[in-house]
Order: sequence, then C-alpha cells, then structure tokens
Amino acid sequence: MLRILLVDDHVLFRKGLTALLGSRPDIQIVGEARDGLEAIDAAREFLPDVILMDVNMPRCDGLEATRRIKREMPHVKIVILTVSDDDQHLFEAIKSGAQGYLLKDLEPYQLYDLLESISRGEAPLSGVIAAKILKEFTNPSGATTQEAEVIDELTPRETQILQLVAKGKSNKDIADELVISENTVKIHIRNILEKLHLKNRIQAAVYAVSQGIINEPPH
Repeated sequence: MLRILLVDDHVLFRKGLTALLGSRPDIQIVGEARDGLEAIDAAREFLPDVILMDVNMPRCDGLEATRRIKREMPHVKIVILTVSDDDQHLFEAIKSGAQGYLLKDLEPYQLYDLLESISRGEAPLSGVIAAKILKEFTNPSGATTQEAEVIDELTPRETQILQLVAKGKSNKDIADELVISENTVKIHIRNILEKLHLKNRIQAAVYAVSQGIINEPPH
C-alpha cells in the first residue's frame, strides 16, 4: 500500500486526484493540503510514502515546502505535479530533492506507472524532462579536477550502472542488460549516491550528464 499526501491549492484538482487514485487498491490517500505550510504539518502528522506537490501556492510554495520536508524527513518521496514547465522550477525541484517532476496534462496510466516505479525505489525520467536536463547540464569543457577525482572513485561497474540510470533504465532493465540481480543493482545505486553525495536517481542522472558520463538523453 502506497500512502500518498496531495498538496494543491485547487480543491477540485485535489478531489479529482483523490477519486482517481483512491480507486486503486494499492494506493491510500492519507491527507490533503492547500499550501506548503499545510503540507509540512500534514507530512509530520501522516508520514506519507509519497507527496504529490504543486509548485505555485499561497503562503509557502511547493519548492520551499519540498526543501523543508526533505531536510526534516529525507525518506519521504516528493513528486512535483504542476502546470509549469519552467526550467527554473524543474532544476530547483531537483536540487531540493524531488524524486520526480510531472506536468498535469499527463495521462492517468502515466501517473500510475510513475507511482509504481517510485514504490520500487526508482524515478524514471520522461523524454521531455531528460532533454531539458541534457540541455542545461551538458558541460563541453569537461569536469573540473575535483569532480574528476570523485568520478574516479566509482568502480567500472558503478560507472556503467550510472550511465544506464541516466538513460532512464529501471532496476530490472539494468539487471537484465548486465545479467545481475535487481538487488545487486540496488546496492550499486546506493553506493553511487553515497559516493557522489546525491539524494536520488534524478540527481545522479543530472550528474552523469554534467560530467560527460553520458551525452545523449534517454529514449
């Protein structure tokens, strides 16, 4: 059972999403919030697995709420769900620790797929978001000496897995391609995040692109 907190200042959107997700036997809507401050209080009260967070809200916006919730409850996964495709919002959300960034015009099955992947500890990148990341973070001048040293700390296998993560591959896809177990993939990814001092797979993908470990967006 995936426990979800909905955060949006539009009550009709919240109720519609509650009806949509509440019909799923594997999902429970544990609470709703109208702004970032209510989201922080609700996160403390309900300790959800996932928060679906709008960006533009009164009193406290979704990005600030994401930063504050992740500092206090780093285990809570936050997905930005918004009408805004503003690049600044996207990159701020990633830096704040969001596990995903989706536009509200997605199909219901796409939201279901994302929530299922998050429950498995994954965060696939959509093609549009990957393209924005590639454009913003491609670094033709190469890594700095300090960054290169960090990359050198990764084993060849970890570098290989990081490349596949950046291409949007799931743990199962990576395991099948490298002929290893999904559990082994999870262990490698955890080690990669620890070594690079990153919070999640999206930040790992950004890092891989920015350092030239991968130079093409996922398909």
